[in-house]
Amino acid sequence: MMNKLVAEFIGTFWLVLGGCGSAVLAAGVADVGIGWLGVAFAFGLTVLTMAYTVGHISGGHFNPAVTLGLVLGGRHEGKELLPYWVAQVLGGIVAALVLYIIASGQAGFEGVGGFASNGYGEASPQGYGLMAALVTEIVMTAFFLIIILGVTSKGASVGFAPLAIGLGLTLIHLISIPVTNTSVNPARSTGVALFADGPALAQLWLFWVAPLIGAVIGAVIWKIMSPDD
Repeated sequence: MMNKLVAEFIGTFWLVLGGCGSAVLAAGVADVGIGWLGVAFAFGLTVLTMAYTVGHISGGHFNPAVTLGLVLGGRHEGKELLPYWVAQVLGGIVAALVLYIIASGQAGFEGVGGFASNGYGEASPQGYGLMAALVTEIVMTAFFLIIILGVTSKGASVGFAPLAIGLGLTLIHLISIPVTNTSVNPARSTGVALFADGPALAQLWLFWVAPLIGAVIGAVIWKIMSPDD
């Protein structure tokens, strides 16, 4: 069990440091910034690399919503749900702390601003409201769970699951960064919200509620499509 929790901590740490780090440190750099496209690929690459690295140890969830969906989908033991959540949230927080230390070391540092946090209304990258954010996070998380359950099922091609999951997360970010800055992961949202300026902490509830609802919906849809799973 401890090996699994360490793997989930490390995987979530890498996801937040790699994904949010790309947004904070590299996305907006004049002339050479990677932009939203680069951030989307960064998040996908973190999951892809860690799924291949530690997926055989813990299952490679790195996300409380994914763990919930896999438990409901019959792919993971329910007794490990809360310990996985703790490891994932701690991984996200420690990664955000490391990122904050790095970001604050820049010459002329005056605060981290949004710090790649998720939000709606004034905190949305393109000003989308609460309902748009809620629907986006629920639908994106549901499809993320459908992808995960599908590519890890018995009939799927062996060895390609991390690639499909990583590219799936990249696509989700390409769709939803303008709306919420893309969460679909409560641990990712929690870590950076603790250090961000603005309303990130006050709006954090949505980025727990919506992904967890989406995970339930995704698991139910998969069970309907594949009742023998």
